[in-house]
Amino acid sequence: MKEKYLIERMGWGKENRIRKIIQNDGKVVMLALDHGYFLGPTHGMEVPSEALKPLLPYVDSIMLSPGILTSCVDPSFNGGIVLRSSGGSSIISDDLSNESIILEPIEAIKLNASAMAISIFIGSKFEKQTLMNLAQTINNASKYEMPVLAVTAVGKELSKRDAKFLSLSSRIAAEFGTDIVKTYYCEDFEKVINTCPKPIVIAGGPKLETESDVFELCYNAIQAGAVGVDMGRNIWQNKYPGVMVQCIRAIVHNDYKPDQAEELYKELIQKE
Repeated sequence: MKEKYLIERMGWGKENRIRKIIQNDGKVVMLALDHGYFLGPTHGMEVPSEALKPLLPYVDSIMLSPGILTSCVDPSFNGGIVLRSSGGSSIISDDLSNESIILEPIEAIKLNASAMAISIFIGSKFEKQTLMNLAQTINNASKYEMPVLAVTAVGKELSKRDAKFLSLSSRIAAEFGTDIVKTYYCEDFEKVINTCPKPIVIAGGPKLETESDVFELCYNAIQAGAVGVDMGRNIWQNKYPGVMVQCIRAIVHNDYKPDQAEELYKELIQKE
């Protein structure tokens, strides 16, 4: 139903860009590597150009900052490009929600972006500011048929990741007119899916303890109705990142169950 919604209610330009992200099967494996915009050189992504080499062949799209795109990604990359378009605070600041717009649609077009990503911080001191960032970006991006992805950010308060909060945040993003919502998986995730009329991709969040935990997270989210994952640290902080991304791809696109993904992981590391 959501795929039909996209096709029937979008102009050609926007649909073409979204199809660079969400594939023909209605699913997406997006690689998140925009962490440096507030975390700096994160473990596993200290040298993005090297970290990306074993990963890019297996992802549909990448979410990253403009500077890392232009310095670390070869222009021959044919996947979708989702550009980080809000920012302004670092991990050492008092409030991560104090963000502004850092990229305009025309600059995203110059970089051949498929979408722009804006974080919203519902319930934070700067809630209105971040929602106005989203509204302004949607309005300006619509002039160029540029899709917008809204990130339901929680800053340092990971305890906010429950169905009530994420449903609220995701619905608000959809109401503002975002095209894709990135949020967290949680208990009763079906509530988040059912109350958000836009496609949802899930974030991986902080690195989980085991590969099995990651596979369960991905599988459960897809079964609940997410169109895919936008995962970072649980891929490129893994001991075998190239293997990990192939296993996640198998879950998203090939309907692998968690135990099948585990078997695939074991098989592939033998070939490393």
